[in-house]
Amino acid sequence: MPQVTVIATVLNEGESIRVLMDSLAAQTRRPDRVVIVDGGSRDNTLEVLSAYAHRLPLVLLQRPGANISAGRNAAITAAGADAPAQDQDGDPIIAATDAGVVLEPDWLEKLVQPLSADPACAVSAGFFLADPHSVFEAALGATTLPEIDEIDPASFLPSSRSVAFRWSAWDRVGGYPEWLDYCEDLIFDLRLKALAEEPGARPFAFASGAVAHFRPRSSLRAYYRQYYRYARGDGKADLWRKRHAVRYATYLIGLPLLLILGAAVHAGFWGLLALGGAAYLRAPYRRLPAVLRRARTAGRFPVTPAVWLRAAALIPLLRVTGDIAKMIGYPVGWRWRIRCQPPEWRR
Repeated sequence: MPQVTVIATVLNEGESIRVLMDSLAAQTRRPDRVVIVDGGSRDNTLEVLSAYAHRLPLVLLQRPGANISAGRNAAITAAGADAPAQDQDGDPIIAATDAGVVLEPDWLEKLVQPLSADPACAVSAGFFLADPHSVFEAALGATTLPEIDEIDPASFLPSSRSVAFRWSAWDRVGGYPEWLDYCEDLIFDLRLKALAEEPGARPFAFASGAVAHFRPRSSLRAYYRQYYRYARGDGKADLWRKRHAVRYATYLIGLPLLLILGAAVHAGFWGLLALGGAAYLRAPYRRLPAVLRRARTAGRFPVTPAVWLRAAALIPLLRVTGDIAKMIGYPVGWRWRIRCQPPEWRR
């Protein structure tokens, strides 16, 4: 079995890193190494991490000022530095996750199983679910995070909160793009996808049982900032042009047109607007029962009829807020792209 190294990056995570480290220490498949890169924390992150050195085969690296991509690349470089020649038997396996998540006890075992079973498989995509601690977070989780039954394994692009890959695959695609501050894992995924589609390779494996529980943002401002940055990253990387174009067309053309037609021509156009709104909100409302059920099972908060109503009322606000954040962030990223001329990652 190749060496398995779990990697993560941290920055001022003293309050949240314990849950990740505790869940790593409880894994049914113990990692051979855990490499964590600190980007220059000014709180007690390093002290908290050091306390786990007796429970985990921990390596701490300090890279002040490094972004997430640079931190991950540094961790992966360290994981492969003393590895044997990069053949199928010696090629290290890298499992990536993030600070603040809670890993299922069998996360690592299930995540690396496809790589262990098939030497030609280069990537194993895990999954992550919302772990809300409040009604707002439950509504946000239902709004932004898919459930497992929505996933098409053939097209799924994993988050680096829950993914494993061979060291050689990371090396062949040039690692995570250090010129990109957000959406870096999508670019990494897409380059790995291209590698997996070469003759003789296997597509991504989907390890649906390898679950990381991720806490959504806890305030509207934090959520707006998160999705503004995601969209800015889309613009920098030239991602999802059609998807962003549809959003602009909907809000700037379709919605005003239906409002004008409903007021000036015929009230029936209001019905079209209502149908469009129902379709727009269908997925979040479909997910909400499962998200609230998990919150109740975890003992996060009681799920009463009032909680249901509050969560349901928040969903339209969250959908619109996220779309506004994306529409503002995307052109900012494109302006940066035009000015800075980043590398063409699709080559």
